[in-house]
Parts: sequence; C-alpha cells; structure tokens
Amino acid sequence: MNPHLKLLQQYESRNVTHLADDGSWPIVWEHAKGVHVWDTDGKKYLDLTGAFAVAATGHANPRVTKAGQAQLAKLPHAMGDVHPHPLKGQLARELSKLTFERWARTEFRHVQNRCLPHEIPPRRGKTIFCNSGFEAVEAALKTAHLATGKPGVIALEGAYHGLGYGALSTTHRQLFHGPFKKQLGKFGHFAPFPVDEHAIDTTVAHVQKLFKKQAIGAVLVEPIQGRAGIREVPLKLMEHLSALCEEHHALLIFDEIYTGFGRTGEWFATDGGLFYPDLICLGKALTNGFPLSACVGRATVMDRAWPASEGEAIHTSTYLGHPVGCAMALAQLKELKEKKLITHARRLGKKFKTMCNRISIPGARYIGRGLMAGLAFDEGEGPRVMSAVKEMLQRGYILLPSGEHGNVITFSPPLTITEKQLERALVALQKVMA
Repeated sequence: MNPHLKLLQQYESRNVTHLADDGSWPIVWEHAKGVHVWDTDGKKYLDLTGAFAVAATGHANPRVTKAGQAQLAKLPHAMGDVHPHPLKGQLARELSKLTFERWARTEFRHVQNRCLPHEIPPRRGKTIFCNSGFEAVEAALKTAHLATGKPGVIALEGAYHGLGYGALSTTHRQLFHGPFKKQLGKFGHFAPFPVDEHAIDTTVAHVQKLFKKQAIGAVLVEPIQGRAGIREVPLKLMEHLSALCEEHHALLIFDEIYTGFGRTGEWFATDGGLFYPDLICLGKALTNGFPLSACVGRATVMDRAWPASEGEAIHTSTYLGHPVGCAMALAQLKELKEKKLITHARRLGKKFKTMCNRISIPGARYIGRGLMAGLAFDEGEGPRVMSAVKEMLQRGYILLPSGEHGNVITFSPPLTITEKQLERALVALQKVMA
C-alpha cells in the first residue's frame, strides 16, 4: 500500500477516504497545473472533475495563486465580524454586480422590449460570507426563516445541499441523512423530481399541497442537481416555483454552489430566464481552491431578515470573509472575465455533446449543459460505471461517478480544457466501456 494511504488508514476516520482492497483507488495527488494532476509516483493525469468543479480557471492558476500568496504574506487573517479587511467589501460588491444588479438590468431590458411603461427599480445584493458550500445554504435557510417567520423549506427529491445539520434536513438521499434522522429538524419537505415534462404538473400539485399544509418560508432548488447525476430542473417547473413563492410570500433560493461561475456556459445556470431567486448560494469555483462560500441575497430581503449588528452577530464564524479567500476570489472573477472562459465553456459544451453522439459508447446517454455534463447509463449499471472509472484512472484520466445508483459518469473539468483533450478522454472511455 502507498505509504501515504497507509498513514490515512491508521489515523483518519474510516468513513472519509475509500481505500480499495486491490489498491486501484485512490491515487495521492502531489501537485497540479492547468488541467493536469501528478500523483506521488510522478504519474500524470488529465483531470475531468476540476476537483469537484472547483478549479474553474485551471489548477494553480498563476493569477489566482499569486493573489493568494501576496495576501497571505500581507494579512493572513482578520477578525471576521469585528475588524474587517478591505477585500471583503470589494468582493461583496462584485458578487452584487454579478447577481442582482446584472439580473435587474436583464429584467429592465425585457420590460423595455415588451413596451411596458414602468421601470424596474435598481437592485443590490448583500452577502453573508461562509467557508464551505453547506454553510452558505444554512445562511440562506436562516435568512428565509427570519424574513418570513415560517420555518418550512421545500426541496426536490434527489437534492444535495450539504451535510451540516441544517442543510442535511434538505438533502434527500437516505445514505446521508438516515443515520442522523433522530437528531434532525422536521422543517424539510420534499417534492418529486419530474422525470419528464409530463410529470411537472404532479410536482407542482405536490408543492401546492405543502404550501397549504405547512408553514413554508422557502423553496430551495439546485437548477441542475450535480450529486444526483446531472439532473436539470425543467424551466417550466422553475417558473411555477417562482410564482408559488411569490403567491405565498416565501423565498426562492437557488443553490448554485456547483453550477456557478461559468460551469454551465453562463455565469449562473439560471441566467437567461425571466425570474431570479431571492437568495443564491455560491462556492466551489468562487476561489479556485480556497475554502470560501457566500450566501447572496436581495438587499431588501437581507435587511428585512437580519437586524443591524450591535457588536454580537447572531450568525458568524472565525474565518468569515477570510482575506486570502477574498483575494483569490477577486482574481478568479477577473480571470474568468478576461480569458472569456464562460464563453469557452458554452461553446465547448456544445461540441462535447456532439462528440458524445459521434463517439458512441454502448448504453450511454448524454446529459448536462456546458461543462457540467455526464454520460448516463441504466440504474443497474453502477458497478460497470465504477469499474470503468477505475480503469480510466489507471489510463491517466480522473473521473467520478454520480447519481444515487452511481450510474452516471460526470464531466466537470477546468474550463480551460481543450476540445482535443476532451475528445481523447472520450475515445479512451469508449475503449474501456467496450
């Protein structure tokens, strides 16, 4: 056994790192650059996961890395909710511009196109910074409860919103919440995920019943369910959920921790629609690798929910808005814009779909959008998929299975990947699956 893995086996909790008996899984990462990873034996791999979709601008991106290094040398830590640093406000402003301010302009253009006489008022977003994705979700859940006075939250079956005790109540899979059910709150309710357009009405009817029977303060949705196997929520359903939230004075929360910052070929997966959330949860690709996440809310909602601080914040953490994370996030946003990586992801995503149809893999069905894509197999194919992922690892390609049955091979590479690299990976996968 690799000595590094042996050390983990001896000293890390057993339920963290899966160690295959035959030594085929995992590898130990030594360093990474761009779209490649090298293990401790010096072997090179093409990373098709983006390290859980985090490394959007490529591993060890020079601009982002230098920003983090410079900030670490200058000010490695500040005092979260007490004495701030300059970058926290700057990043909060940038997130407001990317979300509610940009969406307001989009809505205004739509109003003008329809020749309506009224003007949509300017909007601004306000941010609660957190460390990990689930913390951003929990900040959103608290905001919804404070703003509406209603504790109930509706999520969709298959939802994965994190494993903290608040977020876990809205995470659907039994594997995650089952062992802790007796300790969990009862505020989470689940509506069926529509498997096709015909099932949307059933889901809407279920949500309507929940609104009538429960005190629902929020609807929490991943526009594309990542952990559940790249399942995209139909636009029609999103429109219904938005309307129901407005009707019942509840908040619409989008969990874009996975899909945000260009992953789907747009800044956010919900861009382009005619409705927007009251709260959006962001993380993963925000910093390209530093633990920082954010709950960004409509300013009017945030001000209604949270009282002005009088010296003791009721929701905070030691590392809130960490200066190194903020520096890296600001550099990351510049890199995404200046390198036009979101446009690249959109174009390459379309080409990848064409590739998947051309390079036929028996039993596979393309799903996804942009560079958040997958190849779905029948539910009973989970063992075959995992076997293929392990074989691909031996051939120098890092992939992950997803879905409750492990029957989806997920592609979420750095947005810097090339068409040739993706094609080479698909050809290799075709050989393995054959």
